[in-house]
Amino acid sequence: MALYDREYIRNKTNENIAKDQATPKSALATFIKQTYQLFAASLLAASVGAYIGVAYLTNSLVKMGMDGRPTVAGWFWGLVILEFALLFGLMAAKKKEGLNLVLLFAFTFVSGLTLTPMLAGYLAMPSGATIITEAFVLTTVAFGGLSIFAMNTKRDFSAMGKMLFITLIVIIVAGIINIFLGSPLLQLGIASVGAILFSAFILYDTQNIIRGNVETPVEAAVMLYLDFLNLFVSLLQILGIFGDRD
Repeated sequence: MALYDREYIRNKTNENIAKDQATPKSALATFIKQTYQLFAASLLAASVGAYIGVAYLTNSLVKMGMDGRPTVAGWFWGLVILEFALLFGLMAAKKKEGLNLVLLFAFTFVSGLTLTPMLAGYLAMPSGATIITEAFVLTTVAFGGLSIFAMNTKRDFSAMGKMLFITLIVIIVAGIINIFLGSPLLQLGIASVGAILFSAFILYDTQNIIRGNVETPVEAAVMLYLDFLNLFVSLLQILGIFGDRD
């Protein structure tokens, strides 16, 4: 009887170990599922914001400059400031259930609104709608392919973090400089580097998410959203420059 009891205890112990090993995998799978659900919802919120901006706010956000070229209205920068404030607030409240979701969708909605001047500019081109569609399709395909690759490859992308951050800073500085220069060639270079950079960020962020290195699904979703958004903008600028030349 004692031998039977020992065998029973050993079997139960093995079962508990198996359950303990399965629990983290199950929790991670739930985390990843929630992340991509929130990411998809974030894209929807941004799309609604962009639609409302283009359909109803274009005349308010876009004005004609002294040189006859379209420029953004003054209060557009208020939207940009609000967008960054919501993002910082979201990062601060990422663990506060309820509030984090409100901030996530408020941020993504406003980020869609701030795309209005850019989208309106491309829509004013003869093939603008086609350029926007092509950029979105290319972004979706690239995002999906890179995400699958990051999930299945044995390569470790965690060492890229510092290099990606430095490159991001360089692009931001170059973009600010080009606001004053207005060089299409420099803009093409910035957009091209940006497309490569945010493709690398997709690999880096996806791998961190599937390895459990991100604290909350909301934080993970906004990381993926920013990667997708910036890749879309970079590809849109590249296609727009070449389309404008045609």
